[in-house]
Amino acid sequence: MGFERSPSLDKLPLPLEQSLDVPDVSCPSDKDNDGVNDLKDLANGARAEVIRKPQYRSAYYQGGLPPDNEGVCTDVVWRAMRDAGYDLKALVDKDIRENLSKYPRVEGSPDPNIDFRRVPNLIVYFRRYGTELTKEIKPSDIENLYQWQAGDIVTYDYPHEHIAIVSDKRRKDGVPYILHNAGPIASETDQLISWPSKITGHFRFPKL
Repeated sequence: MGFERSPSLDKLPLPLEQSLDVPDVSCPSDKDNDGVNDLKDLANGARAEVIRKPQYRSAYYQGGLPPDNEGVCTDVVWRAMRDAGYDLKALVDKDIRENLSKYPRVEGSPDPNIDFRRVPNLIVYFRRYGTELTKEIKPSDIENLYQWQAGDIVTYDYPHEHIAIVSDKRRKDGVPYILHNAGPIASETDQLISWPSKITGHFRFPKL
């Protein structure tokens, strides 16, 4: 007599796929003394930008700062850092003045109206003043994904040059989403791996 499946078993729900539990890294820095560490502040600030939904608009602004309802990928970063207590424009402008030769994108002529909104300049700055981490992403590998934390900054190469902040939202395999503005508005998307250019940098700021 063959084995027959019990009808009651057919009605049982299938087990849900378990999400990978990637622990948070310890971050002792709290620049604005608000009780929230800098990494979480950066992630929260980037999410606030997504909630504001600024339209993607690439333009030159006298004084450097676009209106709150406009922005590009770099604006997500300086606005998130502002929410954490850092003035990224002032920091980048000062470092360019004092170390001009290290910023080839400036081509010898600093322009505070735009320099802090250029991805190549931010890569130089974060390499100098942040911690540079792995660019490799291994889905379902906790040891690797532990290095990818909410508030980290990731940059991408040409032809789709881009910068984004790593989100605290993760896929079931542990790969995090990114908070960024690639148009038409700032958004949170599952594109850390699928962005159509290779990763050029993965940074944690400030350097601890």
